[in-house]
Amino acid sequence: MNFKEFGLDARIMRGIEAVGYTTPTPIQQQAIPVVLQGRDVLGLAQTGTGKTAAFMLPILQRLTRGPLRRPRVLIVAPTRELAEQTNEAARDLGRFTKVRSVSIYGGVGKRPQLEALRRGVEIVVACPGRLLDHIGEGDIDLSGIEVLVLDEADRMCDMGFLPDIRRILKHLPARRQTLFFSATMPEDIRKLSRDILHDPVTVQIGMIAPAKTVSHALYPVPQKSKKGLLLAMLEQTATGRVLIFTRTKRRARFLARDLEKKGYRVSALQGNMSQNKRQRSINGFRDGQYDILVATDIAARGIDVTEISHVINFDMPDTVDAYTHRIGRTGRALQSGEAFTFAVAGDEPIVRDIERLLGANIERRRLPGFDYGGYSPENEFHTRPAPQQRNNGRRRSNGAQRRRRNHSAR
Repeated sequence: MNFKEFGLDARIMRGIEAVGYTTPTPIQQQAIPVVLQGRDVLGLAQTGTGKTAAFMLPILQRLTRGPLRRPRVLIVAPTRELAEQTNEAARDLGRFTKVRSVSIYGGVGKRPQLEALRRGVEIVVACPGRLLDHIGEGDIDLSGIEVLVLDEADRMCDMGFLPDIRRILKHLPARRQTLFFSATMPEDIRKLSRDILHDPVTVQIGMIAPAKTVSHALYPVPQKSKKGLLLAMLEQTATGRVLIFTRTKRRARFLARDLEKKGYRVSALQGNMSQNKRQRSINGFRDGQYDILVATDIAARGIDVTEISHVINFDMPDTVDAYTHRIGRTGRALQSGEAFTFAVAGDEPIVRDIERLLGANIERRRLPGFDYGGYSPENEFHTRPAPQQRNNGRRRSNGAQRRRRNHSAR
């Protein structure tokens, strides 16, 4: 199947070709025709499967007809990064149309957002808090919204946004198309979907679990040896771009600093950074300025970088859902990826929960040649030696060595 079969406007097809899309992903194949029909949709799929284009392309098709320069589509996202990414998708895919969009979120000044609204836009991509601010001040009129999209709805639930979502719904017309996308379906989200969707078509792609293109490995290690293990792993493993998750903002900041001292091109991403600095980190990682991004769970959603070859959980995530979304940063767009998780004493319960989600045991590994200081994880984890891996088990590639030298020279 190809995108031409959807019957999209020629200007949208030019946008698709410009961004390099060739073959629709499974969720795009199933969702786009239904959205084009004007039906409500409950979309369930792993992260990295192409959900944004699945709703953005039929939305752009709708907007090629009808009035311009007034809000007709509202897309609500849980994080600034996801809102900005979705706004960029609207601009890229709709670059040859007359459709305009704006992203609205906190942490930055209101004036540029207000000026964009006054100039006129058709698509508003917003985080709940700042959107409610604009509504309260009379800056935006949502009475003409034709399509509502709730993206990453489960994350909005995790972040406590459900009361805000219900407040926003009161400002929208009852007659509208509603598209509801989520990677997991906790009970609160299930109830919300029942409340706001009318006779929806459910589009579910596989299990609500990490993509099958990702392989998983567990590295039992004492807490004090984590940083040493990470450095040894980066030395031995041939990687593309690497996303490392920590549990705290402080650890993300200091771990990024320590890696930079070792000559790696690395940046941090955590909630205490200003929005401009956060966006520079993401853009630098996406554009290849940085090979490594050290982040808290703020980055588990909203980073669409297909070149991420490895996700490393320096700290075990708190929940199975958090694991799913972290790992969803690799293996995107049907590419392969690897997920390495450092496990310490006491992590066994969450490991078992993750394994139940995956439907398989996660391979336990010990890094060859690394000095664990006599640590034996057998009491907490059943461990077996790492298998021989092609391209792994060798020192950093010449390209990576060059990156270190170039960085050191700057």
